[in-house]
Amino acid sequence: MTGLMLGMFLASLDQTIVSTAIYTVANDLDGLSLQAWATTAYLITSTVSTPLYGKLSDIFGRRPLYIAAIVIFLAGSIYSGSVHSMTELAVARGIQGLGAGGLMALALAIIGDIVPLSQRAKYQGYFMSVFGVSSVLGPVVGGAFAGANQILWITGWRWVFYVNVPVGIAALVTVFLFLHLPAHHERQKIDYLGAGAITSGLVPLLLVAEQGRGWGWGSVPSVACYVIGAVGIALFILLEKRAGDYALIPLRLFRSPQFSLSAVLNFIIGIGMFGAIAMLPMYLQLVKGLTPTEAGLLMITFTVGIMTASIIAGRIISATGTFKIFPMIGTLLLTGASVTMGFVLNVDSPLWVPGVVAVFFGMGLGCCMQPLVLAMQTSVPPKDMGVGTSTAAFFRSMGGAVGTAVFISMLFSLAADKITSTMKDAVSQPDFIKALHDPAVAADPANKPLFDLFKGASGGLGSDNLNDTSWLRNANAGLTHPIKDGFAQAVDGVMLTAGVLVFVAFLITLALPNAKLRDPKAALKEPAAA
Repeated sequence: MTGLMLGMFLASLDQTIVSTAIYTVANDLDGLSLQAWATTAYLITSTVSTPLYGKLSDIFGRRPLYIAAIVIFLAGSIYSGSVHSMTELAVARGIQGLGAGGLMALALAIIGDIVPLSQRAKYQGYFMSVFGVSSVLGPVVGGAFAGANQILWITGWRWVFYVNVPVGIAALVTVFLFLHLPAHHERQKIDYLGAGAITSGLVPLLLVAEQGRGWGWGSVPSVACYVIGAVGIALFILLEKRAGDYALIPLRLFRSPQFSLSAVLNFIIGIGMFGAIAMLPMYLQLVKGLTPTEAGLLMITFTVGIMTASIIAGRIISATGTFKIFPMIGTLLLTGASVTMGFVLNVDSPLWVPGVVAVFFGMGLGCCMQPLVLAMQTSVPPKDMGVGTSTAAFFRSMGGAVGTAVFISMLFSLAADKITSTMKDAVSQPDFIKALHDPAVAADPANKPLFDLFKGASGGLGSDNLNDTSWLRNANAGLTHPIKDGFAQAVDGVMLTAGVLVFVAFLITLALPNAKLRDPKAALKEPAAA
């Protein structure tokens, strides 16, 4: 369990640890314009490789695939920490992602293999807690390392990647020594065509999700990605239908309402989860002026919510076998937290408000994530445990990619209009006009980016004017107030949209089968016993 938890900790930590350090890294490597590719490479390879690990582990066994995933992740981490250009870093992060795809999915699949259903929900609750803790801890650790000039004679930001090495070695040793699973090798064809099709379909779609805001959603590169992605997905479905049982993701699994509805819910909840993880720190840093490390520390309340709800849900499901009530409660909590954020958060809200709302957001996710994984695991035959588990992680990861890209794009689009409106209101206020024409304020170097923004916005404010907002923390508070107010209103708009989306997820939970979870292994033994 320790080795599996360490593996999941590594993979989920690296989804967020780079976010607060990437600007420091990009500046040091003289590649600020390429910084987004380091994130995109990790996202693409980790998402695309997830179903591959699931299927291959059903054929060759979990242990060798899990060990391989740790080794690949370690190699990518060491390479990432030693790079000398952003292009190299993008390649290294891609290698990391290839390992992370296996770490996330196979840990839960192995739990499904070795732990009976009566205890599985409890253990998977612990794993979901590790996932939540590491997702929120990432920005804190990344910010701390990026802020240090040197640690043990090595540039501070390089420890963002090197910190994985001791944890990864500990996971590798623990898994190698103590994880003993039955030898497994099932003679089966490998769906190479399906793997190629899903890769050709997902890579362009993930690429446009990450880069679309910069390219323009209707630009030639974006449209090309839409077309190639759609063709790839259509081809994948045709190939999987033809492949039958040896398909990468057998389409027969989606005949189960429990499996197919849980997959859709995982996708929507992935959108909501990563949307919240992106929006709350954005609000805390842009509007409240917190440092990345301070924002990460405040997000600990989010972690408390995930941990509490995951463990409670796991124990109750283990005792009763009933799971439907938890996604229902979870999506209602997510809806309530999102709507509350949309109406309550503003530029003058005290910090305890987002801190408390984050607890309920975390509880909503804790009630949804691992019960839905269990629902997918128990709706497939034992021989498809790897596929069932990896499909849950795959849909959640896809949702996270879409949610982060769309919500951040929406935030900056809304912010441009909201700030224009708040600025128009501000210029009618005597205090604002007085500060704007104060020679001392104009002469302060900290206010130069602010006046540059005013000049650049003379023809209308667009999202391009808001690419760099780091100066907001130090500029004149009176002059930046309407800008922060505009950002706060934009965050409100995004969260209200998220609230509508997760309420749709609640409506979908009503269609889930109202049945107790049954262990497929036990069900197979019953006829023999009779």
